[in-house]
Amino acid sequence: MIQFYKSFFLSMRFYLSLGVVIALYVTAFFVPVFFHVASTALVVCAALLLLDVSLLYLARRAVQAERRMSDRFSNGDENEVELHVRNGYTFPVSLNILDELPFQFQQRNFSLKGHLKTREEKTFKYKLRPVERGEYHFGQLHVYVRSAFGLVTRRYSVAAEKMVKVYPSFIQLRNYELFSIKHKLSEMGVHRKRVIGHSMEFDHIKEYIRGDDVRTLNWKATARRGTLMVNNFTEERSQQVYCVIDKGRNMKMPFDGLTLLDYAINASLVFSNVALGKGDKAGLVTFTGKQTEVLPASNKKVQLNKILEQLYGQTTAWTESDVERLGVHLRASLSQRSLLMLFTNFESITGLQRQLPFLRQIAKYHLLLVVFFENTEIKKLNETQVKEVEEIYIQVIAQKFAHEKKQIVRELAQYGIMSLLTTPEHLTVDVVNKYLELKSRMMA
Repeated sequence: MIQFYKSFFLSMRFYLSLGVVIALYVTAFFVPVFFHVASTALVVCAALLLLDVSLLYLARRAVQAERRMSDRFSNGDENEVELHVRNGYTFPVSLNILDELPFQFQQRNFSLKGHLKTREEKTFKYKLRPVERGEYHFGQLHVYVRSAFGLVTRRYSVAAEKMVKVYPSFIQLRNYELFSIKHKLSEMGVHRKRVIGHSMEFDHIKEYIRGDDVRTLNWKATARRGTLMVNNFTEERSQQVYCVIDKGRNMKMPFDGLTLLDYAINASLVFSNVALGKGDKAGLVTFTGKQTEVLPASNKKVQLNKILEQLYGQTTAWTESDVERLGVHLRASLSQRSLLMLFTNFESITGLQRQLPFLRQIAKYHLLLVVFFENTEIKKLNETQVKEVEEIYIQVIAQKFAHEKKQIVRELAQYGIMSLLTTPEHLTVDVVNKYLELKSRMMA
């Protein structure tokens, strides 16, 4: 009986019908002929109610439901969830499906409506876009069923509790791999560059042709063959490449739901996969305050999965990152000159000047590329047409901040430090393109 009361709901149609009956009784007080009409309507309403209850409750588990989804979600991407529902009744039913979503999505009125014919099975699909990594707990699945009469609603509750982990954007990583296979990376903004080997790894000797570097002439082979011969070298395939991610408060700023830290994490995953595909050794460094974590660079098959697992648990701290301590730690941990892709953010030239001496110290021993972000909201203000005086003042201030970003680029270049100023949505493509550019110039 308790289960009956928990699953039994009177619909709005029943209350409207009851309202009509009450209105007829009120009318019968003034026009007695309506009393019999009202009594007949009440009997019909009660009979239909009993019939509706009997139809819905004669079968115990006439409706079956199941939630189907991946064991892990991709952060910042649309992840598909399927609800498979089967109608075991001998008549068509109307459905209202309520899924208890994780609290992170903040969707309190989520529902799916539909109709099922007799013995029909149907799959309802919807998509979820998480904007932070971590554990997401799904609750029960509730299916509210109504017959054609629509006076009573029966609730079926399915124990579908499940925990799903949200990882850095592996869907974005998969898309890059598919476009690479189909040779369509240019459609995503990634441009392939021809790489000419100038490392010290000897490959073979060949005849000199116009355009070859004269510094690679092999004089002994030239004397034996009587024609100019040059040494041909292969591209270095085992360089160390590290993504260095700042987890300080300057990476807490949100854009389109994701923090700058999450944009950096998603880009690092794709970049590491590209670096491993180019034969380089990919590693990971995260730092904030006094804490610095290093995943040594490697080109083994399991390295990408190690990077993914380490990126999964990273969180932003509210303290200012200690770049000086980072430099000391890198000096002790990395014995080989490496390419460091430092993901951080500077909102003013003053913020850069506090960290500049430590960045210069790191750049002495490694090839450093500082990646920081353009404020898209300020960019929109600069592009807006202004008419009032207040709007002009706001735009002037926005232009000042935008100018400081460009000044940061020039300040870094003055000390021989490479930089990349980009928007959060274009971060992945720009980082990959910069890496390919460095490979083509053999600077990495």
